[in-house]
Amino acid sequence: MKKGYWVVAYRSVSDDSAPKAYAELALPALQPFGARFLTMRSSKVHPQESGLQQGTVIVEFDSYETALAAYESEAYKKALQALGSGAERDFRIVEGV
Repeated sequence: MKKGYWVVAYRSVSDDSAPKAYAELALPALQPFGARFLTMRSSKVHPQESGLQQGTVIVEFDSYETALAAYESEAYKKALQALGSGAERDFRIVEGV
């Protein structure tokens, strides 16, 4: 079975408290789905080519379907509400090879 990944680049943060409130809810919301954080927003980023200096989060799941289910879960939806409009993100759920 192919793994699933969340790839999230923070384009901008307009309210520093929003990502913190989001993280407090998102981390425990993803635990039941076996989420493994490969990078966090605070990880170092060295952009190349057309890349931008953006906080980047990569989360690994055992399957693409699990990654989708985690995003659709009620607990994660509460985390998204806490984030609100405090950050603009480029969020993708991708299937591994």
